[in-house]
Amino acid sequence: MAELLSTQLLFAALVTGALYALTALGLNLVYGTMRLLNVAHGEFVMLGAYATYWAFALTGLPPLAALPVVAIATGLLGLAAYRGLFRGLLRNPTLATRIESNSLLLFFGLSIVLQNTVAALFTPTPRGYAYLDAIVTIGPLSMASDRLAALVIAAGVTLAIVLFLRFNLLGLAIKALIQSREATQIVGIDVGRVQATSFIAGFGLAGLAGGLVSMLGQISPFMGFPYTISAFVVIILGGLGNLTGGIVAALLLGVLETYGVALTSTNYRSILIYGVFILILLIRPQGLMGSRQAAR
Repeated sequence: MAELLSTQLLFAALVTGALYALTALGLNLVYGTMRLLNVAHGEFVMLGAYATYWAFALTGLPPLAALPVVAIATGLLGLAAYRGLFRGLLRNPTLATRIESNSLLLFFGLSIVLQNTVAALFTPTPRGYAYLDAIVTIGPLSMASDRLAALVIAAGVTLAIVLFLRFNLLGLAIKALIQSREATQIVGIDVGRVQATSFIAGFGLAGLAGGLVSMLGQISPFMGFPYTISAFVVIILGGLGNLTGGIVAALLLGVLETYGVALTSTNYRSILIYGVFILILLIRPQGLMGSRQAAR
């Protein structure tokens, strides 16, 4: 019981929750604005992790310095995916009515292609590096510097995105599109520009999260799927399209996962995550903090 009340465990839960919030925020932006089921979201986390790893391994570029470049690069990949795969579907009235099912198949194929391409290029062998591994002690809490940096960056970027969506004109346009596509078009908002921005931001946040994840442990070509599932659990828990609810849900999932594993073992991690996912879908499919309108 004393271990469960330790500050170490609470810190670990906050780190996990902050990374889930950052990852799920990107997924929620894409789903909320376009109703696209991006099951390849975790693969962009993986790409961000590999880009950060190779930048450090080949050039010695510190991961913290590489993070902005990685975020921009994965954001541009997202823009390419939007223009090459989805813009035509969204503009076609007939295909737009089946956009969720069509996007699920397209993203599933993209996920398989990315996984196997990275595995073929770099082998499936897990890789890792040591960076910011000094221990920082604050009162009773001792923590690794890399985890502290991951927490601060993930929380800071998530807060910045929330403020952007609340106070910036483009951010307000994104929120308007999430709430109602028809009303957004009526008031003259450039829907195509907003959708492209959401893709860039969503995929960029995934790449940024991957860069942070690479600092904390080993990476592999198949590491993305658990992050995809965790992100979907978060947005289901917080309510589809509900960005603020998703952040709260991510912290809650981080606490449930960290303390659940502490009470059981790491073998039960997937059971805990999938269990929460199924339970929420059965009891409250619109999410604990979502409305039925947000889940449409």
